[in-house]
Amino acid sequence: MQVDVLNIEGKKTGRTIELPEEIFGVEPNDHVIYLSVKQYLAAQRQGTHKVQTRAEVQGASRKLHKQKGTGGSRKGNIRNPLYKGGGTIFGPKPRDYGFKLNRKVKDLAKMSALAYKAKENAIVILEDLALDTPKTKTFTGVLKALNIAGKKALFVLPDNGENAYLSLRNIPTVEGTLLSDMNTYDIVNAQVLILSESAAKVFTEVEVEENV
Repeated sequence: MQVDVLNIEGKKTGRTIELPEEIFGVEPNDHVIYLSVKQYLAAQRQGTHKVQTRAEVQGASRKLHKQKGTGGSRKGNIRNPLYKGGGTIFGPKPRDYGFKLNRKVKDLAKMSALAYKAKENAIVILEDLALDTPKTKTFTGVLKALNIAGKKALFVLPDNGENAYLSLRNIPTVEGTLLSDMNTYDIVNAQVLILSESAAKVFTEVEVEENV
């Protein structure tokens, strides 16, 4: 899949990058995407929920009346879960919602998400930004030039793109990430995937290494 490299004005630079079919041309697997997104969202949960059981709720431990001879039902103390103000039974306890996924499953999910973006022609390759200082206004102008202002976008930065990251992090619709930190959820959640030129070249280098 050939994609034109655009400059910050949204015009073609004359350079193209061939994105490998082994990654961007695979048959998308919806189920592994679901599993990967589910794992990501589960890991975001704090799991700090807690209820007070009958051992923890406030109240005396005195038995309400004797066991036998009253004609009524057996009664323990006032903290019984069946009584108003008593403890809570079967309530949530603090826990970790995270679960493990195999590396190959996560890799396939990421490739499937990238393949969907390729099918939708929602991949833009932007030449590397040479910003001396972080400037949100500059990056907003780039988004307008690319006709993606207001759309949810994922910008994949080069390793040395700190100024670019600082420029975009204040824009609510844009998420910035390094290529090594890119995950399936971020790709699926974005309407447009913006690859920096150096980040896009990594995909072609990986393909060459595999062929060697």
